Amino acid sequence: MTTYTDKGPKPDSGRFVCFDHVTFWVGNAKQAASHYCARMGFEPFAYKGLETGSRHVASHAVKQNKIVFVFQSMLEPHKPEDMGKHLVKHGDGVKDVAFQVEDLDAIVKRAKDRGAVVKKEPWEESDEHGSVRMAMVQTYGDTTHTFIDRANYNGLFLPGYKKPMFEDPLLSKLPKGGLNFIDHIVGNQPDQDMVSVAEWYERNLMFHRFWSVDDSQIHTDYSSLRSIVVTNYEETIKMPINEPANGKRKSQIQEYVDYYGGAGVQHIAMNTDDIISAVTNLQARGQHFLQVPKRYYDNLRERLKHSKVDVKENLDTLEKLRILVDFDDNGYLLQIFTKNMQDRPTLFLEVIQRHNHQGFGAGNFKSLFEAIEYDQAERGNL
Repeated sequence: MTTYTDKGPKPDSGRFVCFDHVTFWVGNAKQAASHYCARMGFEPFAYKGLETGSRHVASHAVKQNKIVFVFQSMLEPHKPEDMGKHLVKHGDGVKDVAFQVEDLDAIVKRAKDRGAVVKKEPWEESDEHGSVRMAMVQTYGDTTHTFIDRANYNGLFLPGYKKPMFEDPLLSKLPKGGLNFIDHIVGNQPDQDMVSVAEWYERNLMFHRFWSVDDSQIHTDYSSLRSIVVTNYEETIKMPINEPANGKRKSQIQEYVDYYGGAGVQHIAMNTDDIISAVTNLQARGQHFLQVPKRYYDNLRERLKHSKVDVKENLDTLEKLRILVDFDDNGYLLQIFTKNMQDRPTLFLEVIQRHNHQGFGAGNFKSLFEAIEYDQAERGNL
């Protein structure tokens, strides 16, 4: 495992502020949004569709604190054509990861000068609440990044969106999700593509390497992976890039690539300041999480005896909820992963709480792989 301290030169203009929102292309946006609200603690936030004058695409935005997910579906059989093709190939999944930026033009010009494919040159959208400027670039696979400058906008979400048309009376009766902001978003790549993708972020967006791990450190009998985490200068946007490494059988990264039809977003990690309450509540809402074997906790207690770190949470409670712990001499993190959020074994979610620890759970990868491999075996894909 390697952590990197060299951020490289500070960009002289343009700044990446934070994750803005994540757009999913799905078969049925209304139902997908409802599922994330019911199970993961989101609330309906904004809507765009036939009733608001959007003739081709329905968009349901849901929100939880600073996290915004937008689910979009086509309204006509063959329009938009690219959305139809995307759904046939990939199934439900993340199409776009949007970043909030300052000085959009500088960021786009620099990315373009350095070789990025600009899918949509800067454009502006307006309504009675002001205007938003945006641009879109191509990243790995069919995934895009939209850059969003909101400096002159004070509306609900984006121009064209209205408040949701209905209130869901069930949601107020359910316990709170307790998720605060997007911690990181992971992209899976086919074998041997990870380095070139990480270099794309370094070159075109002036991101830098933050953390990495290779397959000599992360492997089981069946699975192994390599990962490089890239981040912006301020380190507010973290994007781990994974690839499979050869194992005896098909790794879960390769399973993702096979079922998704190429590179794409594998999981979205959401930060909480109380993972025990969050997971207790999400389980009460019916969200399914991966179950690591009991021996993980026997092993963990043994390892913690020889560590300087003091885990404040009750280990019996963490074991009961199947929350994972990763630690070093300075701190620790707590994390848990949902099962797949759709029928294809592609995208899932993570809940994470950090205590002075900026890693990504490398110490848990082996246990996590074993849990995923158990599920893979059930699917006949190991």
